[in-house]
Amino acid sequence: MYEPDPGANEREAVSPEAGSEEQQAERALRPRTLDDFVGQERVREQLSLVLHSAQRRGSAPDHVLMSGPPGLGKTTLAMIIAGELNAPLRITSGPAIERSGDLAAVLSTLQEGEVLFLDEIHRMARPAEEMLYVAMEDFRVDVMVGKGPGATAIPLDIAPFTLVGATTRAGLLPAPLRDRFGFTAQMDFYDPEELERILHRSAGLLDAPMAAEAGAEIARRSRGTPRIANRLLRRVRDYAEVRGDGNLTLDTARAALDLYEVDASGLDRLDRAILDSLMTKFRGGPVGLSTLAVAVGEESETVEAVAEPFLVRSGFVARTPRGRVATPLAWNHMGLTPPPDAAFGAGAAADTGTGAPVTP
Repeated sequence: MYEPDPGANEREAVSPEAGSEEQQAERALRPRTLDDFVGQERVREQLSLVLHSAQRRGSAPDHVLMSGPPGLGKTTLAMIIAGELNAPLRITSGPAIERSGDLAAVLSTLQEGEVLFLDEIHRMARPAEEMLYVAMEDFRVDVMVGKGPGATAIPLDIAPFTLVGATTRAGLLPAPLRDRFGFTAQMDFYDPEELERILHRSAGLLDAPMAAEAGAEIARRSRGTPRIANRLLRRVRDYAEVRGDGNLTLDTARAALDLYEVDASGLDRLDRAILDSLMTKFRGGPVGLSTLAVAVGEESETVEAVAEPFLVRSGFVARTPRGRVATPLAWNHMGLTPPPDAAFGAGAAADTGTGAPVTP
């Protein structure tokens, strides 16, 4: 039976970069309990039931899978889960698990009831993935001894643990792995009001007096993402300390965010470069991803994974079977006039696959 260890401390297996000042600042702003965690109301309620029911039974909770875009609090929730259980926390990531032996080394050293946080779980090597199936279900790993026809699998019992997996691409997880999680949490983008609450809490922890209007301005430019909101808050604080009196006012926030090239809609330099190229070089599209990436001097993966999700979600870009198309909102935002034959008015097929034209 699992008994929580009230004296347990976090043990993080992280990369050397995790010790940087910026990442230390991020960790300092993270809430430590479910009550302090802002937003994701339904996920918090569901997770609270999973944890409290397991505590009443005196057993380790079911494995938890959290999916959603980066920066929404998946790592923070993993830390909160360990804190709520008074259990140790081990942190690793999918890319770090290159072989099944790497996973076996981690699992065999887990304490009873320990929480294992596996970030980017969709990037784990397939042999390790298959070993994880058995570990999650039967708390056992099969270690292969020898090679060829004489190889033997030796079962090794491991301590009951709770796996918390995080992924930004849940569709890449094989069904057998997804099915072994007892609870799946889908993380959503945050409302501006929720981001304001996060920002005021963070400003208090940073000892940076912030006006309500400044918090609203930063929240509006944060793309619905707490990580971005806290990062912008730190840049506004830097600006206020160097070029102001240390107080985060509306004028200070606007001046700082303009300096860091984050506009009123949350678009940064790369976003605007994509829109500008799409409209000035390709007449609004449609244009292929690789061609657009070359035009802005970035890798296709960067454009597709970093900039495009926000541009599409915000209605600035439409993805069609023929390529990317600038929407009327994008033309208006950039202060440009679309040509008479702009794609959104010239029968470009929408991304629905129905062949219907994109209309303004």
